[in-house]
Amino acid sequence: MPNPPPLLSATIVSMKLSRRHWLLLATTSLAAATREEEKVTRYVRFQHGSNVSYGILEGDLVYPISGDLFGQYKRSSSPLKLRETKLLCPCQPQKVLAVGLNYRSHLAGRPVPKRPEIFYKPVTSLQHPGDPILIPPDAHNVHYEGEMVIVLGKRLKRASLDEAAEAIFGVTCGNDVSEREWQNGPDRDLQWWRAKGCDTFGPVGPCIVRGLDYRKLMLRTRLNGQVVQEQSTGDLIFDPPTILSWISQYVTLMPGDLVFTGTPGQTGSIKPGDVVEVELEGVGVLRNPVERG
Repeated sequence: MPNPPPLLSATIVSMKLSRRHWLLLATTSLAAATREEEKVTRYVRFQHGSNVSYGILEGDLVYPISGDLFGQYKRSSSPLKLRETKLLCPCQPQKVLAVGLNYRSHLAGRPVPKRPEIFYKPVTSLQHPGDPILIPPDAHNVHYEGEMVIVLGKRLKRASLDEAAEAIFGVTCGNDVSEREWQNGPDRDLQWWRAKGCDTFGPVGPCIVRGLDYRKLMLRTRLNGQVVQEQSTGDLIFDPPTILSWISQYVTLMPGDLVFTGTPGQTGSIKPGDVVEVELEGVGVLRNPVERG
């Protein structure tokens, strides 16, 4: 009998199974995987002609929705072809926050934080999928930072870990673009308002995925096609519920708010002509060219 598929290996440890049992287990596992996929919904915000709307992405079709993305909505029965739309930043948050130093691989000898270290990114830093990251004329050391981004689905204030977990609507890809000289160099500011907050320094997308297990997704960043960051979100020092619960003790989070969860490993500089891709397993690829602003 051939070796069992990896999906079934844990199930059959120390067991002798007949061919009929093999088929039964394989069918059951396939059905479970199918049910899991059916729980996943991909939401996009898009422009079609002069209209901007939210929609549900299925394959290469977008089904527009009307109503409240984070509440009650109605799905259209008349889909649009994805290629006929322009994908936008997948939601319009009231605020954007981010976590620093949240992977041990990114610490570079610094001590492990005792609590999530939070900073703001202005809403105006957000950029659409496919649109350029614009480097200001006097910026000289701009880096990519691929990240998983949490999308809030409920109002959250002084929340417990369980309440924080329930408030997560979904996840998407993000790039916390950073100018290192303005962040930590001789030209640094009192706060990171320029270093991480310039216009276009926060690409997000291409979609919000609801139903994924965000605790174990592979995160990859590519620069001009070469993988430069790669790590599982299971390696986060502070997981999403812990991050959200901590923030909510002091700042009320609202539906649609975005929280960047931190970047793994080392980062590197980007320059005009480069293309940065952030890929999150089950979500897709956020791709942005780099241009001089």
